[in-house]
Amino acid sequence: MCRQLLAVQYYVYILASAPNGTLYIGVTNDLVRRVYEHREALADGFTKRHGVKTLVYYEIHDSPEQAIRREKALKRWNRDWKIALIEHDNPQWIDLWDGLSGG
Repeated sequence: MCRQLLAVQYYVYILASAPNGTLYIGVTNDLVRRVYEHREALADGFTKRHGVKTLVYYEIHDSPEQAIRREKALKRWNRDWKIALIEHDNPQWIDLWDGLSGG
């Protein structure tokens, strides 16, 4: 019997408190779970303190190293570049959570 291994994907994501609001950049291997945790304020920290719950951007990467490098690079970007990145794919700052969660 041949079993196919599922490839694990890694995500770099950006959450916002509102359009052009406070931004948070993170990395995870389970985007649905991680965004849910942010939305429900299940962990104390930056996103809970600042009400950052709206998923406005994400990228998929094949390795954790690649995703972590990208996350660190994005965190060094100035705010205008981050906003331009979001608005390139999501000009209306739509919450992408519904597409992930099936809602």
